[in-house]
Amino acid sequence: MKQITKTLAGGIVAGVLLAGAITGASAQDDIRIGAMREGTSWYVFAATLEQMLEPELEGAGVEVIARGGGVANPMVVQNGDAEIALSNVATAVWAHNGHDMYEGASAPDIRALVGGLNTVHVGVMVRNDYIGSRGTDNLAELLGGDVPVRVIYKPTGSSAVPAAHMIMESVGTSPDAIKANGGEIIQVATPQIPEVIRDGKADLYIDTIIKGHPTITEVSLTGDVTFVDLPQETLDLLAKNGLKPGEYGPWFDGQSGANTGADLGTVLIAHKDLDEETAYQITKTLIENAEKLGEAHAAWANFDPEQAFKSENLGIPLHSGAERYYKERGWM
Repeated sequence: MKQITKTLAGGIVAGVLLAGAITGASAQDDIRIGAMREGTSWYVFAATLEQMLEPELEGAGVEVIARGGGVANPMVVQNGDAEIALSNVATAVWAHNGHDMYEGASAPDIRALVGGLNTVHVGVMVRNDYIGSRGTDNLAELLGGDVPVRVIYKPTGSSAVPAAHMIMESVGTSPDAIKANGGEIIQVATPQIPEVIRDGKADLYIDTIIKGHPTITEVSLTGDVTFVDLPQETLDLLAKNGLKPGEYGPWFDGQSGANTGADLGTVLIAHKDLDEETAYQITKTLIENAEKLGEAHAAWANFDPEQAFKSENLGIPLHSGAERYYKERGWM
């Protein structure tokens, strides 16, 4: 695992830590929301939250940061480059605890505001012609066998990357081993993925999967793929790394029923130095306008506010302002 995570970390920590020293919150009235690029469900969430917060935080400037991702965002908050951000529960835990992938860095100052926002399953899709040529849809055989395989996933910085490497490790292989066996590891920007698969230039696709995900939808409609289950050895390793085994779908073409994956979880985090009143107001505003999230994107439609404070949906300690809100509601 150390070798995999150190290889993975190559560009993550350097890029994030160069952004600035640890500073906590910036100007007190400014709220920057760490998300992902435009078009993603995380960007839609952040843009919706921005609209919610502007009338509630009088005089505050609210800005969406349209970059980052599940791996980077905990460090973005730790470094003071955003006051709040979306994170996966698993990556928040990894960052808070100083997991190997952060190469000695950690994010001890991040705190949770709202958890259980949605499920983010890690899943695998395989081109049907590759399944036919191999005579199996068993993931351990497809990834860990002697036949070359071309694997595609997002660039470093996405939560899909460490998850993909853990999946490989669980079946006895790695990116280097796949390449040494004549296969390929293809990392391209999300908008390019459907075309690469459609053109038959990749065999197996690993990604984070949510209902209504536009890239997964396009791949399922145009790529002639089947969603395959994660084997037990994979689920066991992912569980040790903070992901919860579970089923997702059927949401897409290529799913005949629910598939077994592992949930990274989603939590809104803040720096511990964000003042208590602001953290309280952000938590209150989000919880009490939760229906707007589902209206903005299907990925957020199943958010249950009464589960937002539970430790299994947070992974890291609660911010004192959020804790005050949940206690006022009588939920804690």
